Amino acid sequence: MKIFSAVATTILLVAVGATAQTTNTLSDAEIQGRALAQKILEQQPAENFTNTGVLQIRDGNGHHAEIPVKCKTIVTSADWRQIYEADLTSHPATFFVIHAQSQSNAYFYRTNLAESVPLLGDIPLLGHLFRSHQMSSAELASPFAGSDFWLCDLGLEFFHWPEQKVLKKEVHRSCGCTVLESTNPNPTTNGYSRVVSWIDNDSLGIVEAYAYDANGKKLKDFYPKDLKKVDGQYQVQSMIMENLQTGSKTRLEFDLKK
Repeated sequence: MKIFSAVATTILLVAVGATAQTTNTLSDAEIQGRALAQKILEQQPAENFTNTGVLQIRDGNGHHAEIPVKCKTIVTSADWRQIYEADLTSHPATFFVIHAQSQSNAYFYRTNLAESVPLLGDIPLLGHLFRSHQMSSAELASPFAGSDFWLCDLGLEFFHWPEQKVLKKEVHRSCGCTVLESTNPNPTTNGYSRVVSWIDNDSLGIVEAYAYDANGKKLKDFYPKDLKKVDGQYQVQSMIMENLQTGSKTRLEFDLKK
């Protein structure tokens, strides 16, 4: 079964931004790892689209919550941009990512309407979007709308880290995969130190990924589920993010009929 790329069909979309360095001091595994991460980052959507769905959250105590979400992708001549909107009861949460060729992602997050300034009013559908400040790396290790998906997860920030290494090739979840280890050279105390991901050899989509905390302990397990064929294209209908340390779990379910 072929797992098509979450980059092209779900909210997890990224852009070119890997740090360029000379390769004469790198091992073959590191050279291959950087090349693979670069190929993943070079993928981008061809047109605008919107996905609607729901975040189904179960915390470590077994309490459940459902939050409606909307995920918009807007492609421009210079870059492409993702907007993630969560309809929280008390306030809205809007997360915004700018992907530009040969640059790192830029992230903005709004959780209230007060004390904000206009952002990117030149783009249709974005005139309502505001920001208080651009986010730092440490701030990206925080949950989106209280879910197990962190803000850095939504931008697949770990593929931008300079240290990438191919560990091996193997069949994983019925897919031929390349196992890629992404290592954070400067992990924050609340962030990831490394991510090990199984990349489908055909689609370059993530079949599964484990994230490790600053102490090197396994923290999260991410995997897509429920492939559906919509208008001749395979799309991932849901994605799972589990926090293996707290026991919490979030399922992002898309309404592909829309």
